[in-house]
Amino acid sequence: MHSMTGYGRAQCQADGRSLTIELKSVNHRFLDLNFRMPRSFAFLEDGVRKQIAANLSRGHVDVFVTYLNLREDSKSVIVDTGLVSAYMKALDEVLELTGLRDDRALSLVTRLPDALRVTEAAEDEEALKNLMKETLQAALDNLNAMRAREGEAMKSDMLLKLQEIECETEKIEKRYPETVNEYHDRLKARVEELLNSQMDENRLAQEVAVMADRAAIAEETVRLRSHIAQAREKCMAKEPVGRALDFIVQEMNREVNTISSKSQDIPITQSVIQLKSAIEKLREQLQNVE
Repeated sequence: MHSMTGYGRAQCQADGRSLTIELKSVNHRFLDLNFRMPRSFAFLEDGVRKQIAANLSRGHVDVFVTYLNLREDSKSVIVDTGLVSAYMKALDEVLELTGLRDDRALSLVTRLPDALRVTEAAEDEEALKNLMKETLQAALDNLNAMRAREGEAMKSDMLLKLQEIECETEKIEKRYPETVNEYHDRLKARVEELLNSQMDENRLAQEVAVMADRAAIAEETVRLRSHIAQAREKCMAKEPVGRALDFIVQEMNREVNTISSKSQDIPITQSVIQLKSAIEKLREQLQNVE
């Protein structure tokens, strides 16, 4: 079981190139990716998406990419010859108009606006692709390691909640036969009080049977136990189980609501309240399970 919340960072260097990738993930119904990386890396985005999807199934993931090219050939300086010629022509006109001394020097020319332009050299796309793949996988491994640690803690807590649900279910199962006997005694006493005589035992048994049938919760508790077993099995699975567990918890809640509607017994109602509380806590935790 993995949490959807985590952070992973990795930095790799190769042939004068340095790449740093940071991944930050939070819960989301689907896999939702948000990129913040240099524009020159746009051609890599499709491959990055596929690589992330191969490692993560759900969650909103922010991908931060920082790139530094330290190679000697990473930049070049271009002289705008047309612009420099225009500057020189303009300076000649100024000299002619003013009669000033011509003190032009190379340092002056290089400081003229836009006379020299620094440009980024064309990148080796294959080198960037390999560096991205290596760095991204390292960051994903670190992210998944953190998500796995949080997932283990969540799994332990969820198993305790399932144990609590199972305990309350057992209480309800033990209590139900007592509610039938108590109804029998109350009904018999009430009728005898009203009639001031003994009640027909066969008729009494029929009334109690009708009540027991209407309030029967055996099917619900059996299904509830089945859901508990399935939830435990999913907690131990290696693949992402968030969606499956969410469905199971919905079904558990459905059975508990049915038990609540059938029973008017106070002890059973108290157990139902405990069940609903535990199930709601499970539901909240599942919002962050991958």
